[in-house]
Amino acid sequence: MSISRMRMTTAIAALGVAALALAGCASSDPIGGDTGDGGDGGSSTIVIGSQAYYSNEIIAEIYAQALEGAGFEVERNFNIGQRDAYLPSLEDGSIDLFPEYTGNLLQSFDPATTATTSDDVYAALQEALPDGLTVLDQSPATDQDSYNVTADFAEENSLTAIGDLAGIEGLVLGGAPELEERPYGPTGLEDVYGVTVGFEATGDTTVDELVAGNIQIANVYSADPLIETQNLVTLEDPEGLFLASNVVPLVSTDVADEIADVINAVSAALTPEGLVALNVESTVDQRSSDDIAADWLASNGLD
Repeated sequence: MSISRMRMTTAIAALGVAALALAGCASSDPIGGDTGDGGDGGSSTIVIGSQAYYSNEIIAEIYAQALEGAGFEVERNFNIGQRDAYLPSLEDGSIDLFPEYTGNLLQSFDPATTATTSDDVYAALQEALPDGLTVLDQSPATDQDSYNVTADFAEENSLTAIGDLAGIEGLVLGGAPELEERPYGPTGLEDVYGVTVGFEATGDTTVDELVAGNIQIANVYSADPLIETQNLVTLEDPEGLFLASNVVPLVSTDVADEIADVINAVSAALTPEGLVALNVESTVDQRSSDDIAADWLASNGLD
């Protein structure tokens, strides 16, 4: 071989080695280095939503901080609104994770459901969800609709259960505007308990309107501290007008397995009493969701 050909061969070999080295630099190292992926090898940002409801936002923030602590990239899309506003975003994949409530969520997909107990509702919900969505473990914590009256009104009319309202004239039920069309709204009261009511869309002022005497029955979430601070009486629901509604993570099937361990640990630690305490921190102590979530995770060993 000539000297010139030897030099050319050597040069080509050197170029080949350099190209391989560059290719190695451009490819990700599966063992070392930060690839920019989420925890446990995830490759995308987890988008978390919340309702326009302070308690729901606190839970969403707990999810967000727990995932960030586990190494996931998180995007917050909070304060969206009610179910008809955010479910399309979950179904089209623009939101990955949302704190929900089993009973009400089940009724939105299956209005004719006959499930009422916590376990039955959870099982039915898993069957009712559309393709692309699933739920992780439900929490012991509940935050469900309940019908409440003032202590004075309860005493005057000997009320302990919803059915005791039957026959009382001039009753007005107050709550969020959508309550008028819900299965457990005025129609449900009539069908299940024989209670006839008018309806007033009182929204955020529902408890104020009840205390003022402008309505006689208030739809209040069961974890709302106002039930205790305003000395309200929650009427028993022996016929199951309201479905059990445990806090449950509604999640895209694309990320469910990836985040399950982190979020299931949060759900297991969240108790009914704990949820009320979180709500008190928001409504009474006026603390931010961010601070409430950080302290809760730390106190439960999940930070």
